[in-house]
Amino acid sequence: MSQYLVDVLVIGGGPCGLACVIEAAKNNLSHVVLEKGSLTESIRRYPRRMRFFSTAENIEIGGIPFPVSNVKATRDEALQYYRKVTGFYHLNIRLFAAATSIRKGADDIFRVETASGEVYQARNVVVATGYFDIPRRLNVPGEELPHVSHYYDEPYRYSFTKVVIVGGANSAIEAALELYRHDVDVTIIHRAEDFKVSCKYWLIPDVKNRVKEGRIKTLFNTQITSIEPDKLKLTNHLTGEESQILADFVFLLIGYVPDSGLLLRAGVHLRDIDLVPEFDPSTFETNVKGLYLAGTVIAGVHTEKVFIENGRDHGKAVIDHILGRPVRKVQELVQRI
Repeated sequence: MSQYLVDVLVIGGGPCGLACVIEAAKNNLSHVVLEKGSLTESIRRYPRRMRFFSTAENIEIGGIPFPVSNVKATRDEALQYYRKVTGFYHLNIRLFAAATSIRKGADDIFRVETASGEVYQARNVVVATGYFDIPRRLNVPGEELPHVSHYYDEPYRYSFTKVVIVGGANSAIEAALELYRHDVDVTIIHRAEDFKVSCKYWLIPDVKNRVKEGRIKTLFNTQITSIEPDKLKLTNHLTGEESQILADFVFLLIGYVPDSGLLLRAGVHLRDIDLVPEFDPSTFETNVKGLYLAGTVIAGVHTEKVFIENGRDHGKAVIDHILGRPVRKVQELVQRI
């Protein structure tokens, strides 16, 4: 069991967690990062051919320039960049160390336990667990079948097969377009009457033109009632009509939720309606003194409101507060969650 004491313990080794611990290192605070997977695990699990929406300079951290071959970085370029930045600052990282509990003692010291039974002690804890690790679930029979996934990877495996994609936002549309362009028979199922209006502006005309041409099929106002090895059973929730569709593979791209359980066990208050945690929007300190948040975890289920571009600055406010310095203003966005 680890018994040493650090000034700052960060849970989550994604870009926002790394940006926070870099601020700690710059200010000579002892630190450790606990990451349940590999470094920047969420980015590693992105589709292999994905390109970021934000330009490279907007996802830089630690003041280190992000050189890219194009204006916007690819998944591979981002993985290389964040690894190099981590090495440059000699960050103290513990990989494949899933934090399972955060307990604050009478001595105001936090004890953070991992799944392997190790205990880390810290004066301050920052939870930067993001959201990509816990997918939303349909909670229908067959969701655990081997041909069903909550993550899309790459198109080549699925050429000349029938693929059903569930969802109507960016991830679902991007996957459908890429699959269609690699000879996949694609059907999109979405419970609403149309694609989400918040989708990237260039995706909607592309996918709607492909639908109009019959290259991508859509079933709106439709919900899955069960998944079987070769087909899905469906219900139109407007008419009540039942149907079924054949599928070799199914992607449930319906979004992700934060790790609310870890926060609740630590004593952080969450809004019942949307799991938004209680925190000071200027310092990011929760109702548990010394326990802070950084990145998408501040937004509860509203994961579309916080991303690397605006979450990378949370760590500056956190470390300023820990050091007793005036807190630099962070985006107005957090006031509106």
